[in-house]
Amino acid sequence: MPLLHALILGFVQGLTEFLPISSSGHLAIVPWLFNWDDFGGNNALENSFDVALHLGTLFGAIVYLRSDIARYSKAMFGWMISRGPLTGDSRTALFIGVTAIPTGIIGLIVLSFTQDLGDRIWLVAVCLILFGLILWQIDKKKTTTDVGQLTFKHAIFLGSMQGLAFQPGVSRSGVTISAFRLLGISRVEAARLTFLMSLPVIAGAGLIKMLEVEIPSEWILPFLAGMAAAAISGWLSIHWLIQLVSRTNFKSVAAYRVAAGVFVLLLLVAGVR
Repeated sequence: MPLLHALILGFVQGLTEFLPISSSGHLAIVPWLFNWDDFGGNNALENSFDVALHLGTLFGAIVYLRSDIARYSKAMFGWMISRGPLTGDSRTALFIGVTAIPTGIIGLIVLSFTQDLGDRIWLVAVCLILFGLILWQIDKKKTTTDVGQLTFKHAIFLGSMQGLAFQPGVSRSGVTISAFRLLGISRVEAARLTFLMSLPVIAGAGLIKMLEVEIPSEWILPFLAGMAAAAISGWLSIHWLIQLVSRTNFKSVAAYRVAAGVFVLLLLVAGVR
């Protein structure tokens, strides 16, 4: 794999993992668009590279969200020791933990019964458009609910929505943010909680896939380059999105999704790719 390809794919992965535009969808579209065949049909190597990029993204997210992680971890451990009332930060920490349960169950089921879902580019494009329009419409809902009003039934619902985003083009962050907005949570809180919810999921998926990781010596540099690019762009994507939603809505993000999906479909119809 050329080092440039590794850097581009790493940057794309990190940037699109947290922006609600589908990282798996973009990682399927970019090589397809430029006709890259870096792995030569070696699925094990491709999966290993995917794991490396996700771990890089995870590192960037942990660095950015470190204060929130420390805050909620401290509150959760304090509650476990004291067994006091489950309120405030300790309740939010448990809420985030509960969301990982349905996500993990759905993810394991999908891994057991499906193959590569990103090879149907037309479906990736359709999902970009469809779920972009859903985000666009749901984001019009006014903020009516405080995070403290969410119940653990809501946690199961949110975790299930996050888990259903296994199809490239849907976007885990996009569908989760849409679910939060549907419940009346503000844009900033929806984005922040979505990022925190994603951390155990990315870490868990990475640990499971690490059992299959094999890195040939000549691939070490591309792997490291891709991980570094994913870490940096993952940090930036969280920062950019929080800055964006603190000032405006998700309309521009939704418009990009629709435009990207339409562009890919036009290329397919025209026979260009």
